[in-house]
Amino acid sequence: MRLAEAFRRRGYQVNLPLVEAGAILHDIGRSKTHGTEHGAVGGGIARRLGLPEEVARIVERHVGAGLSREEARKLGIPDGDYIPETLEEKIVTYADKLVEGDHEVDIQVTIDHFAEELGADHPAVDRLRHLHDEMVGAVGPKF
Repeated sequence: MRLAEAFRRRGYQVNLPLVEAGAILHDIGRSKTHGTEHGAVGGGIARRLGLPEEVARIVERHVGAGLSREEARKLGIPDGDYIPETLEEKIVTYADKLVEGDHEVDIQVTIDHFAEELGADHPAVDRLRHLHDEMVGAVGPKF
């Protein structure tokens, strides 16, 4: 919510209740799986519960820095493009990468983890760096 508020203070139109709902529910899919597919599974759960489509999209697009259609296919995730598009989707996705367990971490910790796990040249690493640059470019490093 701090990040969403920082965007709002800088004049961006941010749906704060949507960010809050997405932040609270983004890992609902972990009730069924802890794999990469938890985003897609969670999006399905959100839809079955009758939650707004905007919340379901936040839930399914927050994994990593998003998954391309090709990456989803390789991982056996239902066909779709899981890259965050809206500001609210990007805020929840980015904020999720600043938390490890029960504490905040510098984004470089997460970038290093992605690079170690996926390989430094994996598109997800570049997507995360780009998302970081977009967020910091808009609100600064100390939101």
